[in-house]
Amino acid sequence: MKPLRKQFNADPAFPFSITYHDRKNYKTELPDHLHDWYELVYVHSGKGVFFIDQTIYDMRAGDLFVIPGNTIHRSFPDRDQPVTSTAVFFSPVLVQPSSLGESFSYLRCFETGRSRKSFKLDCPDRLKASIEELLAQIDAEWKATKPGYRHAVMLIVQQLLLQINRETAAHSRSGESSDVGPGWMKSLLLYIDEHYCEPIGLTDLAVQASVSPAHLSRLFKQLTGMNVTGYIAAKRMTKAKELLLQTDDNVGTIASACGFESMTHFHRSFKRIVGTTPAAYRRGAAG
Repeated sequence: MKPLRKQFNADPAFPFSITYHDRKNYKTELPDHLHDWYELVYVHSGKGVFFIDQTIYDMRAGDLFVIPGNTIHRSFPDRDQPVTSTAVFFSPVLVQPSSLGESFSYLRCFETGRSRKSFKLDCPDRLKASIEELLAQIDAEWKATKPGYRHAVMLIVQQLLLQINRETAAHSRSGESSDVGPGWMKSLLLYIDEHYCEPIGLTDLAVQASVSPAHLSRLFKQLTGMNVTGYIAAKRMTKAKELLLQTDDNVGTIASACGFESMTHFHRSFKRIVGTTPAAYRRGAAG
């Protein structure tokens, strides 16, 4: 199963969205997906499992998930005690003001999570109360649409991110993964993360994990919601997008560097997942 690229129906002048106190249903949850926007997910009640990038987390009331853009993720709410959560989505351009003379970024918690491969923050009670109050304020402003409501929303979002960043800095090892799944699966996901641009397949990974290909395939799909081939393809695509935006390398060089077997394969995969060609994606970002 290929990851879905989620689209947002938002005013380009204000790339922001909130889904407040949403009760999740395992039958209607999105499949594995990713998007350019950054995302905060706060769990109000219920339980479930959250797969993000290469880690499987338990979801419980009071958990906060900090998800950078272009990160594969999917939630699996419990059938008997489904999760009720709030999700905040925004483009990073909205929270990148002047540095004001200090080395601080509202996006630091996201980049810290990306670098550590750790996207969950277990919040102390004082932070839970603050997060819930700020989320309620954002939702109220968002629904009332009074003059200046967009500015009000972003001021509250900045306050929310400020508190999250301070908590993240104070607990350098916050966001431990759950014990869901066997230990070799976590090691295998780490191995894929280091080698996904190389020609690896199901058989190679089964040897690496010392399990049969059939067992690996079945458990991988069960725990991540996607098959091994689709997961590797999505990782390669995310890397290709980064190189298209951050380097001047030609498309052929990027395709090869990301492990695509041919330009035809790269173009076909890119257009299917991203919705446009690599060249058009680069031009659109530059414009």
